[in-house]
Amino acid sequence: MSTDPETTETAPRAEDGAGTAGGGGAGSGRAADPMPAEGIAEGSGDEAPAVGGPDPADVSPGASQDAGEGAAPEMSEAEAELAAQRVERERIERRKAAKQAPVEAGGKLSGKAADLLAAVRAVESGEKPVASAFSEPTPAPRRPTVPEPVRRPQPVTAAAAPPAAETVVSVRAVLAEGGAPDPLAPQVAEALGEGAEARLRSDPWQLLRVFGVRPEQADTFARALLGADCRPDDERRARATTLWLLEQAALAGHTALEAPALEAALGRRQVPDPEAAVRDTIAEGEALVFQDALESAPPGGDEEQERPVRVLIGLERYALAEESLADGLARLVNSVPKEDGAAEDWQRAARSAAGSAAELIGAVAGHGLVLHTGAEASRIEPATLLREARRLGLRAWAATHSPAGRDQFGALLARLDLPDDERAHPPLATVAGLLSGGEGPGRDTDGALGLDLLIVLDAPQLDVETAALLVESLPDGARLVLSGDPGVLWSVGPGRVFGDLLAARVCPQIASRTPDPGPLGELVSAIGIGELPQVDAPGKEVVIVPVRDAGEAVHRTVQLVADSVPRAIGVPAEETQVITPGHGGAAGTRALNAALKERLNPGPGRFGGFDPGDRIAYSPAPGRTLPGRVVKGDVEGLHLECAGVPVVVPKERVEQTLRHGWALTAHQAVGQRWPAVVVVLPGDAAQSLTRPWVYTAFGRAVRHLSVVHGADQALPRAVAEIQAKPRTTRLLALLKPQVPTSD
Repeated sequence: MSTDPETTETAPRAEDGAGTAGGGGAGSGRAADPMPAEGIAEGSGDEAPAVGGPDPADVSPGASQDAGEGAAPEMSEAEAELAAQRVERERIERRKAAKQAPVEAGGKLSGKAADLLAAVRAVESGEKPVASAFSEPTPAPRRPTVPEPVRRPQPVTAAAAPPAAETVVSVRAVLAEGGAPDPLAPQVAEALGEGAEARLRSDPWQLLRVFGVRPEQADTFARALLGADCRPDDERRARATTLWLLEQAALAGHTALEAPALEAALGRRQVPDPEAAVRDTIAEGEALVFQDALESAPPGGDEEQERPVRVLIGLERYALAEESLADGLARLVNSVPKEDGAAEDWQRAARSAAGSAAELIGAVAGHGLVLHTGAEASRIEPATLLREARRLGLRAWAATHSPAGRDQFGALLARLDLPDDERAHPPLATVAGLLSGGEGPGRDTDGALGLDLLIVLDAPQLDVETAALLVESLPDGARLVLSGDPGVLWSVGPGRVFGDLLAARVCPQIASRTPDPGPLGELVSAIGIGELPQVDAPGKEVVIVPVRDAGEAVHRTVQLVADSVPRAIGVPAEETQVITPGHGGAAGTRALNAALKERLNPGPGRFGGFDPGDRIAYSPAPGRTLPGRVVKGDVEGLHLECAGVPVVVPKERVEQTLRHGWALTAHQAVGQRWPAVVVVLPGDAAQSLTRPWVYTAFGRAVRHLSVVHGADQALPRAVAEIQAKPRTTRLLALLKPQVPTSD
């Protein structure tokens, strides 16, 4: 590795403006800090250490790693996304109404599991649980192995209307009484819906339903409204805190929490009776309880012997999405015809390819679900599969995590021998665009996508809800290929879909043997196996820039982007991406973006802090980040260009959905690549570094990687020792009884 030559330019520093409110529990004698007026609902759901982000202590075991189109006609992308989510919520409600008993994934229950399941049964029968409701539970019937899929129509409804002005005004008055910041009013009105003012007055802890508000802030608000009636043992506080902890767990990637972990977290939040809080939350129907077998019964043992189980508590939306995903995957695995008359055609296609691509085509020929693993260079294999499937006359499409990833895969596909019409209009879409109906082949009258084969790139980025939507949208007999690099960061949303499927071994897994070339490929491949070697980089493909502190890190980053990389490497500033571990801190995205804006596009920030020409990161939905540029601002809002598509962000949503984009977090950058990347590792980021984070950040570079290095030995230690933190999920337990293990 080489060292960057000395430069002399200076760059201004910007202090991180985010604050975290603190304070005691309800009724404590210590006053909590007031809630900040800004930053409450900030970010895209990635690894930002912003207000309202996950508290690792509250979601054990495990916490978040580094906690991060197309619209239907006459709908914006955000509207289409909201419409798809609303249709999914309606499906979940139908599914909930159809369920006659709690979900089971294990053997007999006893002890606490029986108590919690009895509480659910009491709720389902319309009764609140009493002491007698927690005895002699009856096991629920198991689900059928391959249920009939629930089809949904293509979402074409308009986006939900903003809350009425009078509702916002009335909520604003309640917030003022409780000392909460005025800008929260629209979010509270949207979260609580009609009658928001009355709900907030009767239960001040409902404020916790607003993204970013923390329990100590809600306690402060409740004390101001309730006075002496505000007590730490208030049932309303206990339920709201339980739900908040489950939401924080989801932000950290869990689809559920083990009951002991949830109760321990409630104890840390000064909830006097955690077990009662959990029971009450289940009784009110605001959370679900599950039990999963930890291991099979011993060979030759008594079939009636109790199996060890774990009791899990989860939010309904994620629990039912995970169950729906397992059902849909089982349907795909079992619905591919054993003899579809095209076996010889598939064999011919496999013979025309070579190496791992031939193996991939052969696996897809006879299976409804196939997993494909490999790094960036391995994408040629799913591209070859897509070409051959189209040649066979199949309705085959590929979908990526981001528009930039779609365009980059399209460039790779264009190098293959495709018909002229497919060169001009390749069968590519983004996952969001495919689901919203703005991209892709469209849906049939039953609501299924018109596909015979779907290849999903960047599969590790699939959260459980998105994966469930995709799988349910596929018709019987369709084939699904999930392709991606298992070494990168997992999805921003809850779940570990790709990793769980790899562990479950319920379908063929094709591991690519195509290596990434050059010094960058050598470095990233070594990181993937826990090594951080010195690589020979004669063309300055990899450069290490040591720094002493965060201020110097910001200064040297600006030098690299604005001067050194364009001059020495030939990559202009607009094609260079900065990646740093978090949003806060003296060298987080806020500080770096402020310094880079000052150097590259100075301006007064006339449009909500933005000026024409600013690079931005637009998040139309949590977990999805679209890079783009500001075009202009007017009465309609801020006009952007994202991947060549014009987007208008209403001014009331600018603060929630937009950041400057010269510097991103690794979660925001995953699924995309740039000619040059500058990775910033300040000393205060040492605790957040993991092997997947380093692997992801370094792997975003195509031609050149500069590492602004102030983390000392934390970097090699993270690569060698610190793996991804575990996520609590249920997909493995749900799949085992439905799909046999693949040999």
